[in-house]
Amino acid sequence: MPIYTAPTKDAQFILHEVLKITESSVPGYSDLESDFTGAILEEAGKISTEVLHPLNMVGDTEGCTLENGVVRTPKGFKAAFDQLRTGGWPGLDMPEQYGGQYMPYVIGTAVGEMFSASNQAFTMYHGLTHGAASAILAHGTDAQKDTYLPKMITCDWTGTMNLTESHCGTDLGLMRTKAVPTDDGSYKISGEKIFISSGDHDMSDNIIHLVLAKIPGGPEGIRGVSLFIVPKFLINEDGSLGARNGVTCDNIEEKMGIHGNSTCVLNYEGSVGYLLGAENKGMRAMFTMMNEARIGVGMQGLSQADAAYQNAVEYAKERLQGRAVTGDENPDGPADPLIVHPDIRRSLMDQKSFTEGARAFLLWGSSMIDASHRADDEDAEGLVSLLTPVIKGFLTDQGYDMTVQAQQVFGGHGYIEESGMSQYTRDARIAMIYEGANGVQALDLVGRKLGQDGGKHVMAFFAMVMEFGKTNKGKDEAFDRDFLEPLKAASKDLQAAGMYFMQNGVKNPNHALAGSSDFLHLFGHVCLGLMWARMGLAAREALEGGATDAAFYETKLATGRYYMARRLPATAMHLARIESGADTVMALDADQF
Repeated sequence: MPIYTAPTKDAQFILHEVLKITESSVPGYSDLESDFTGAILEEAGKISTEVLHPLNMVGDTEGCTLENGVVRTPKGFKAAFDQLRTGGWPGLDMPEQYGGQYMPYVIGTAVGEMFSASNQAFTMYHGLTHGAASAILAHGTDAQKDTYLPKMITCDWTGTMNLTESHCGTDLGLMRTKAVPTDDGSYKISGEKIFISSGDHDMSDNIIHLVLAKIPGGPEGIRGVSLFIVPKFLINEDGSLGARNGVTCDNIEEKMGIHGNSTCVLNYEGSVGYLLGAENKGMRAMFTMMNEARIGVGMQGLSQADAAYQNAVEYAKERLQGRAVTGDENPDGPADPLIVHPDIRRSLMDQKSFTEGARAFLLWGSSMIDASHRADDEDAEGLVSLLTPVIKGFLTDQGYDMTVQAQQVFGGHGYIEESGMSQYTRDARIAMIYEGANGVQALDLVGRKLGQDGGKHVMAFFAMVMEFGKTNKGKDEAFDRDFLEPLKAASKDLQAAGMYFMQNGVKNPNHALAGSSDFLHLFGHVCLGLMWARMGLAAREALEGGATDAAFYETKLATGRYYMARRLPATAMHLARIESGADTVMALDADQF
């Protein structure tokens, strides 16, 4: 049976010693004292370990079933969902006006990582509800907010997002689902949507679907898409549930992973729907949900990597195999534990340095969302918009790779289901695909986000890295050598890549787009390099201040030095690929493949 321990101490370190949240001017942050956040994270960790994690393999092996039009979730899921709901966890960072606790988004992210690491498929049910509620909060009328949000924030009703159709995925302008206006101001929705996570289940009284559809006579393509609220059960004027709406689950998808989540084919047959936002502005409204979801998916990449890593460490310490090349380290046993071998250490250090760096990156990004929403900070909004495809794409690509490395530590035992390691790899795989496949994230980053607002936000990022280096240079020779110099070199690689796109991408856009995935990864490494430099600085200051837990900070410094020396130099490789241009990428005609 796999293990999982919530990273409460590490999250506290990032929140209070790296981000220093209580010193922030963002409204609500001054209340986030260490004892307060520690109590929240400890309780979330307890639920993760004792309630959600034991159901992870149950969900994987049982999956969801469709019986006579009703979707049944795996054994134990409903009771766990009720426990989460009773504790108020789904509304942790939602407005008090509608029943939430209105804690900052950064706290919701820290808690969400723990829930997702312990049981990703389960956590998606209330995670998608949060996104749907956020879209209604941002774009709904007062009446719509009053009708749906109180029940969604408590997860008495859950939510979904309905974009994909069998003939169109990323290119949503090709969708065929129709929304025909009626005399009472509602619409009749007709069409089929596929790949709908949490599309139907038995854990809530109602499901509120957000559905993209086209109103006849509207503009062609993506400009003619609108967003609609389509409840599974219609809602009476007094708020009680009425008749079943015309939406049914026709099938549950057979998937590689996340078996405990009901990924449905939903059929809409003249379903009653209500316009959310303006006509033909559906993508604007849906992106409120999708951008939040992309941060959440980046979190899934981290969470599965961390859960897999914890099990790999445990196995490497216990499994006896071979002898250390420098002499027996377990002389009384038949062999030494795996962890004595340098290549196993390399793999574990790859995993550890990624997960801890990614956690800091994710929480930093979440703090910018708070600054944007709570303090109307336009610079923070612009920067997190730039970094969203990096958070989503880099953390899920790398997170999946780390689950594979963790599985590899187990050797053949990692390949059989008994160890539970294959589930982490299978569950992590979807995060690279949904909410915009990672290749699309890279195209968005290079084709749209880099030049947004005249390149203001990427220049602000470069200035931030440069200022960090200038401010902290010369305080400690070892810190300069181990952290600042590698970060400076990596940042120069990122700037050189951007310059290559400026000089060559206008004349031939293929030169930019052929290097987009490399640029996303280059950018991701620089972001983690910046996080490790900030964590290294915090650890160094703690040790100089006589920290009682010196081993924690010394371990943090050693892990950071590893990332800067062994992982960050990948920026040079990505730059070389980018500067090779598109000629080799585009050399073959289609019929030569």
